[in-house]
Amino acid sequence: MLDADLAKAFEGPSDALARRLIGVTVLVDGVGGRIVETEAYDSTEPAAHSFGGMRPRNASLFGAPGHAYVYRSYGIHWCLNFVCREAGHGAGVLIRALEPTHGLARMRQRRGLEDLRLLCAGPGRVGQALGVDDSFNGMALDVAPFQLLAAPGDHPPLEVEVGPRIGISKAVDMPWRFGEKGSRFLSKPFARKPRA
Repeated sequence: MLDADLAKAFEGPSDALARRLIGVTVLVDGVGGRIVETEAYDSTEPAAHSFGGMRPRNASLFGAPGHAYVYRSYGIHWCLNFVCREAGHGAGVLIRALEPTHGLARMRQRRGLEDLRLLCAGPGRVGQALGVDDSFNGMALDVAPFQLLAAPGDHPPLEVEVGPRIGISKAVDMPWRFGEKGSRFLSKPFARKPRA
């Protein structure tokens, strides 16, 4: 069961959820870590898989909020997204990077490397480290094998950086990429703003 505040965030717009997910821990069969980087997508903008309407490949993105949308990128990597807004809208949040905290041995085995920083630094790496594939597409996020844990109440608020999404060719200027400021586990650093 999701924390009430987090559950409510799934009903709102994808950019608000993408920001809210920073610092939340996601586990799949007990393996995972703290979300440190996300990207928001919505059916109203051309970079979203839902932009052209519902098709068999993206149907779960139009499903109920609080479910997984899993797709294969470049025919190689499985990418994990969280569906939000109301059913039928077509909005979601791509989980771009985690700080690995649980099941490190399993993640290292799945990824074939030891470097903690690179285990989940990128959406394809997240999918591989968590063992996600198309069988997870459409699954509810509030029941096993998924577990989402909000940061403890005594946890200091995180500073969140915002910038344009990366790895896309449309709507590239939308500031819908969110990341924990100073995290060494990001897929790519945020661009530094020039000093005045």
